Amino acid sequence: MSVVGVIDFETTGLSPAMGDRATEVAIVLLDGAQVVGRFQSLMNAGVRISPFIEQYTGISNEMIRAAPPAEDVMAEAARFVRGVPLVAHNASFDQRFWSAELDRLGPDASRDHPFACTMLLSRRLYPQAGSYRLQSLASFHALPPAGRAHRAMADAEVAAALLSRIRQDIQREYEVDAAPHALLVRLQRTQRKALPKAIQAYFSSALPASRQPDHENGA
Repeated sequence: MSVVGVIDFETTGLSPAMGDRATEVAIVLLDGAQVVGRFQSLMNAGVRISPFIEQYTGISNEMIRAAPPAEDVMAEAARFVRGVPLVAHNASFDQRFWSAELDRLGPDASRDHPFACTMLLSRRLYPQAGSYRLQSLASFHALPPAGRAHRAMADAEVAAALLSRIRQDIQREYEVDAAPHALLVRLQRTQRKALPKAIQAYFSSALPASRQPDHENGA
C-alpha cells in the first residue's frame, strides 16, 4: 500500500479568504497502518491570534512570535510530502489552508495533492456514529488519545488512527484486500447505498482484463 500523509492545521480562523492564517501544521506519514514519518511546526504568519482561538488551541501569540516564518515552515512541509496523497479530517478546511499558504511561496510550490476526507468517509461508513467530529469518532471507535485536542500533531495522530480503522472496516465489510487512497477519494463522494457498486467498479477497472472476475460464470 502506498504512503499517505495525514495532515492537520491549526489556524487563526475558518477561512484564508477572510485573512485567516495557519499557526501550526502537523503531518503523519502512514504506510498501511504503520507510521513512517512525522512533521510538526508552529509558524509565524504575522497575524494576531484572538483570545478565543488562543483558548481553543492553546497556541498563544507568545508561542507564535518565537516560531519560524510561515513561508519557511510551508516550504519544508511541501518537501516532506512531495508526491504523497493527503488525508485530513474535514479535509476541505485543511485543503484550503494548504493551498492558500503554498500560494504565498510562488507558482512553483507543489500543491496538487489529492485529499481524502475521514469525516466524509465516516458519514458513509458509520451512520450510527451520531457525531462526526474527530474526537467523537475517536470515542466511537475507542481510539487511543494522542494529546490535547486542537493541537496539530495530536489531531493528525488521531486522524491517522481513524484512517487505519476506516481502511480495515472497508477491507472487512466489502471483502477487498486494500483500500488505497484513490478508492477513498471515490467513496467519499458516493452515497452509502452505492458503496458496494463503487468498490466493485474501482477494483474491476484496476485489474487487467485477464484477471477481472468472471461474474457471468459465477467466478
